[in-house]
Amino acid sequence: MTVFAVLILIALIAIPLVIEKSRSVMAQDTRNTAPGEFAQLSKGVTHYNWYGPARGPVVVCVHGLTTPSFVWRSMVRGLAVMGFRCLTYDLYGRGYSDKPKGKQDADFFLTQLNELLSDQGVSDDITIVGYSMGGAISTLFAAQNPSRVRQLILLAPAGMGIVAGRLGNFIVKTPVIGDWLMLAFYPGQLRKGIKAEADLPKSIEGMADLQENELKFRGYLPAVLASLRGVLWRALKEEHQIIHRAGIPVLAIWGREDTVIPIAAVGTLAEWSRNATQEIVDGAGHGLTYTHTDAVLRLIHDNLPGAR
Repeated sequence: MTVFAVLILIALIAIPLVIEKSRSVMAQDTRNTAPGEFAQLSKGVTHYNWYGPARGPVVVCVHGLTTPSFVWRSMVRGLAVMGFRCLTYDLYGRGYSDKPKGKQDADFFLTQLNELLSDQGVSDDITIVGYSMGGAISTLFAAQNPSRVRQLILLAPAGMGIVAGRLGNFIVKTPVIGDWLMLAFYPGQLRKGIKAEADLPKSIEGMADLQENELKFRGYLPAVLASLRGVLWRALKEEHQIIHRAGIPVLAIWGREDTVIPIAAVGTLAEWSRNATQEIVDGAGHGLTYTHTDAVLRLIHDNLPGAR
């Protein structure tokens, strides 16, 4: 290999690393534009927001892998109309929250959630709603704190075992090279997924721009990879069985056309938790919280004690 070829190879390798280094750091001037409030927790700043009547039953909403708490904007309006007091927050690595380095496993996310609930004075009798990866986090929380949870609502939840292609498996399982591949190729994959939803009606204005805006911030892509390697790489059979034995009501809502969490997961959850109520939204994909908001809210209303 000639010196010129080596230099080209080095440059190609360096490009994704340089792009990541050049991305913006989440700073106070950006946070000044954010709705809601901020809490200083043990691993960094967490952005959160409350919606609904001050004395309503508490619903905690946990978002997914790539899209932060703005994914709940339409959902919480509907839940507030039902009389619920809704807490949303940005998981570390997403939105306006800090982006700490390191593992993003069950302990990482449960520590953030427990600390935020303590900071906000939320103790028990919680309904927890988890979307996608947030479904896995919510399941872990309910299994760890069954006496605190009134009901568990799972929207296209992860935790049934990851379904990934060969490249995805390689990235997740291979240190260093996988990190580089994540920086080099994942932005394109994310944009491809956003574009695939371009023609779908959405209940959140500017959803595509909001999703793509996440790529502007340093630490977002490493956080997504850390979650794939951590909390998302688990099948939560034992946790669902703990929840089942504790008698916590479970409502799972799936999109029939979901290609991220396939509809076959309905059978997996039925096997693990035979008392779980499961509903399928026809025509919905993985973005059912913002593409089929009304249908999801109707199903929640019909199954959530205390809704009016």
